[in-house]
Amino acid sequence: MILENGREVIRKEAEAVAELADRLDDNFVKAVELILDCKGRVIITGMGKSGLVGKKVAATFSSTGIAAFFLHPAEGVHGDLGLVRSDDILIAITKSGATEELYQILPAVKRLGVKIILMTGQVDSPLTAKCDIVLDCSVKSEACPNNLVPTSSATAALVMGDALAIALLEERNFSPEDFAYLHPGGSLGRRLLMTVDELMHINSEIPIVHPEATVKDAILEITGKRLGTALVVDAGNKLIGIFTDGDLRRLAEKDTNFFIKTTGEVMSKNPKTIHPSAILDEALAIMEKYSIMALAVVDKDKRPVGIIHLHDILKSKLV
Repeated sequence: MILENGREVIRKEAEAVAELADRLDDNFVKAVELILDCKGRVIITGMGKSGLVGKKVAATFSSTGIAAFFLHPAEGVHGDLGLVRSDDILIAITKSGATEELYQILPAVKRLGVKIILMTGQVDSPLTAKCDIVLDCSVKSEACPNNLVPTSSATAALVMGDALAIALLEERNFSPEDFAYLHPGGSLGRRLLMTVDELMHINSEIPIVHPEATVKDAILEITGKRLGTALVVDAGNKLIGIFTDGDLRRLAEKDTNFFIKTTGEVMSKNPKTIHPSAILDEALAIMEKYSIMALAVVDKDKRPVGIIHLHDILKSKLV
């Protein structure tokens, strides 16, 4: 019974979110465009559970590069309206559309010339007339068996806030690098800010062989440098191939005389490479896409300046 109750709550809230998607209309587009054109800040307000949702929405906006903060409506009508400027935008959140504190604060905000977006579960409430754009966040019922506890309605408002934030992110071409600059303290931010040259092996640590070297020579270089890979370069030190532990195993299966072959005969041509100034996340993406453990780091002339191994990234504890 306990499991079924839990599953029923999840099902009801999932249904509420799905229905929310079907109700998005031109008002959503207008809300996004209004925020895009905003010269000030996005101020979010709401009471009770709506206020808690508003705090999260404000945090999401801020984390994606939109200046936003939460204004408690009761505090607002007792002096905190001094934070509001005419070029700001206010997003008010209310399930009932009858929140007394919003009835008090919205006219005052309106007098400042601030545009108001209302996220509400009652689109026909008198409060909607005081707002410029209304977003329908209504739900058929709460997940609570008594239809009292704000559950589905809180989830719907939260998801609507996320939808606004991500739509704005897409319209502004907000990149992973932009995200990283706003999150320098977390492992994700450091991973997106750190560049390959900060972790790569350089100079004598780079396993290098020439194409005329024997496979035995390449194995000794791989073993000595302990990176599971040898970079093959020509006389001008330009990267022309790569020879890995995996290449060695496949070669041993096919040819018992592989030791006397030259590295140039058995190397993999056109290896994947990366520039030293590339972000670490790009290196990880290449490794994951092609299921490889190491990347040659090359300059603009395709000369190796380093090598980066997946183990180095894992040791950094950034992933």
